[in-house]
Amino acid sequence: MKMISPSTAAPENAPRLFDRFWSSETAVMMTFAVLVGIDAGLGTIAFVWMIALFKQLFFGTGGDLLAFMHGYHVILLPALGGLLVGPLVYFIAPEAKGHGVPEVMLSVATRGGRIRPIVVLMKAVCSSITIGSGGSVGREGPIVQIGAAIGSTIGQHFKLNDRRIITLVAAGSAGGVAATFNAPIAGVMFALEVILADFGVRAFSTIVISAVTASVVSRAVLGDHPAFDVPGTYLLKSPWELFLYLVLGALAAICSLLYMRVLYFSEGVFERWRFPSYLKPIAGGLLLGVLGLYVPQVFGTGFETIGDTLRGNVGFTLLAVLVGAKILATSLTLGSGGSGGVFAPALFIGAVLGGAFGKAVNALFPTITESSGAYAMVGMAAVFAGAARAPNTAIIILFEMTQDYRMILPLMFATVVSMVLAQQFEPESIYTLKLKRRGLDVRVKKDENLMRAILVEEAMTPRESLTILKPDTTLMELAYWFQETGSHGFVIVNEQGGLHGVVTLSDLERAMASGSIERTVADICTTDVLTAYNDETLDDALRHFGAFEVGRLPVVDRRDPRVLLGLLDRANVVRSYSQLLVDKQKREQRIDKLRLESATNSELTEIDIEHDWYAIGRHLKEIALPHDCVVVSIRRGGKTVVPRGHTALYGGDRLVVLAGPMSALQLRRILESGPGHGAQ
Repeated sequence: MKMISPSTAAPENAPRLFDRFWSSETAVMMTFAVLVGIDAGLGTIAFVWMIALFKQLFFGTGGDLLAFMHGYHVILLPALGGLLVGPLVYFIAPEAKGHGVPEVMLSVATRGGRIRPIVVLMKAVCSSITIGSGGSVGREGPIVQIGAAIGSTIGQHFKLNDRRIITLVAAGSAGGVAATFNAPIAGVMFALEVILADFGVRAFSTIVISAVTASVVSRAVLGDHPAFDVPGTYLLKSPWELFLYLVLGALAAICSLLYMRVLYFSEGVFERWRFPSYLKPIAGGLLLGVLGLYVPQVFGTGFETIGDTLRGNVGFTLLAVLVGAKILATSLTLGSGGSGGVFAPALFIGAVLGGAFGKAVNALFPTITESSGAYAMVGMAAVFAGAARAPNTAIIILFEMTQDYRMILPLMFATVVSMVLAQQFEPESIYTLKLKRRGLDVRVKKDENLMRAILVEEAMTPRESLTILKPDTTLMELAYWFQETGSHGFVIVNEQGGLHGVVTLSDLERAMASGSIERTVADICTTDVLTAYNDETLDDALRHFGAFEVGRLPVVDRRDPRVLLGLLDRANVVRSYSQLLVDKQKREQRIDKLRLESATNSELTEIDIEHDWYAIGRHLKEIALPHDCVVVSIRRGGKTVVPRGHTALYGGDRLVVLAGPMSALQLRRILESGPGHGAQ
């Protein structure tokens, strides 16, 4: 027997272990989750230090140098920050502009999670300068983009597929939120609810491990303490107080909508302004500086003011002023081209709104209301939920940032009220609205959402194509029409042309069974008819089908429900859905084709094999293909054949070929006339 020493066996087993590692989804993703989490935690630490450094540089050193201005120097500080940020964003990394989260969502939806590595550095530098110089933005958006870019860079370096890269992007985002707010659960929720918009379990474990790892790393350096120090006395003082939290939720919805509208209005104004883009942050900084001269609390993230508000140490008048001032300050910073997040400003706006509301109800109902700090806490979650449409994240992050569970009931209540009301007036969130304004809808990804893209009027059978009966039609005539058309139901229209009702084959069978053959359609039809509007989507109409178990819906005009426009039945729905799936597949194939052509500097060409060509009956390996020509697939009799060397060609085959223009022409000649004609 031949003996193998351990030193000899190790090199032989190493490749096997390596192959087993890469073939194991769990091993690969868990390992990368830890790596992404560590990097996200370290990135957060570096980002926090950079913000502190630039804040000291601008407000400390800069304030000393400009002391002769007697306090008016704060007008210049944000403009100086804009002077640095504008060229960096414009000339090096345009992705660093704005709040970052929409850019991450866009990369997940359209680029397989691929983000340029330079974004890690440039987003950190630009956002820390913006915040450090007084820009009214938060650090959550930048750290989400930084963490996502870290995950994407690692995935791209190891040549992972799109699905794995997207998971690492979400894991990096979760790690960033978890580390910067010391809120690992909220980090996971943010990644699932906002970045992926998917609560599936496939990516869950990777995201959790990354968030936990990032939190451990950041806590080791930055400390383990809640983001805000809240007095431990806040409670739901009376059940009647829930009505007040209902009002606060409604006010939060209004505030979140105002926040979104003003932000994107400001962005639109600066975009339309004919002025060098890299200088626009200077103008926005000057306007912010003027505002900050009178209301200095709007500078930076505003966490100190939030803490004071939660402790009830800010007066009513200042709180009321800060609601509008913070919205304007953030809109000027981001609209002009600054870099930073919208999360922290939303928390700030919610805190001062809730604080002001709390002081007002405290004065009116002192015996049944908690102090203003409790309302400030609830307001933070409610405004963020109304803006981001992420209620789970809003509720959990407030719990983790304050480590106070006792306010969970009013927190949940007001948060959901705010989100529901805000969604009624603006379907898009503060993140998706930015992309929607560019014509991109990152949420329409799954097949079930296709129903929302089809209107009832596009799927219905129009009135002109229907067999329409009158109320005085006899049952014998009705039986004839059922037999003649094969239909199971007809629409009944009165003498004035308005909708009267619907009669079905079951109605006729019941009438026949009772011996009432002399009756008319008016005697047996259903007049209390469920209808659909022509401007509804099939998604809306399907709810009617399922809830009331009907097989057809008359389609009427919303302005006058008596006007019959057509009929929608299950066959219409299936036909329209199938057609849209085909169209969707064609669009995806076209996109894949363009990506492939771009990556190879070639183009996809289709060649139809005629019955008298040289290639008929020959195997692919017998045909001298040009060296830069690849047969991708063969379409034969409605099916797709994967080409191999022994695959024979037949008349009627359609070859899908990837080749340069000249090589495709050369291949066509070879297939038609033989190898001697390819060079002609």
